[in-house]
Formats: sequence, structure tokens, C-alpha cells
Amino acid sequence: MMKDCNAPIHSLARLGIERFNAGQYWLAHEALEDAWNDEKGSVRDLYRGILQVAVVYFHISRKNSAGAIKMYERSQKWLNKWPTVCRGVDVEKLRDDLDIAIAEVEKLGEENIADFKGYTKIDYE
Repeated sequence: MMKDCNAPIHSLARLGIERFNAGQYWLAHEALEDAWNDEKGSVRDLYRGILQVAVVYFHISRKNSAGAIKMYERSQKWLNKWPTVCRGVDVEKLRDDLDIAIAEVEKLGEENIADFKGYTKIDYE
């Protein structure tokens, strides 16, 4: 996995992260999905994990806590196998921020998810 991390990030993944950081979660998902489909190496799983994180935040923005929790659970197998930083993406911070966000979603519940304040940005080089 580490050898896959040393290459530059796919341009569509970079676009997806930029859209994510702008709060455009569905558009982020679309760009990351294109990067995932275009990538040939195992790093495509990293892009898959990040696109699922975008869907988590999309569900939160739509006040769908059940959908957010479901996508969070799916994202874990794709995100947890990567080192701290891969292709310039701070994967560890992304995982930590996502854990905090889901804890907030679970605490708020479906009835109070509109009060969610845990939106984050993906750090990358």
C-alpha cells in the first residue's frame, strides 16, 4: 500500500476534495467516483473511501442520520487500511474527523440532526 501512496493524487480526486471542502458533497462524490473508476492500482480503494465520506456528509446535509451512519460504516474498510498520509491526503485526520462527526450524528439523532456542526475539510497537499 505504501508504494501506492507516493504517487501524485489523481486530478479528479483533487477536484473531488476541492468540491468536498466547498461543501459540494454530491459533486465531490461524482469527481471521486470518476477518479476511482479511472485508477488502476490499489489506491482506488482510498478514493472509494473518500467518496463514501462525501456521501456521509451529503446525508448529514440532507438531515438523514441513518444514511450517514450506514455510509460511515461502509467507508471504514476502505479508509482504515491506509497510512497517516497517502497521495498528499491526511487520511488520519479524515478518519478522526469522521469519527467525531458520526458521534455527533448519533448523539443528535434523526430529530436533531439539523443542529449538526461538525462539518470538516479534507487536508491535502
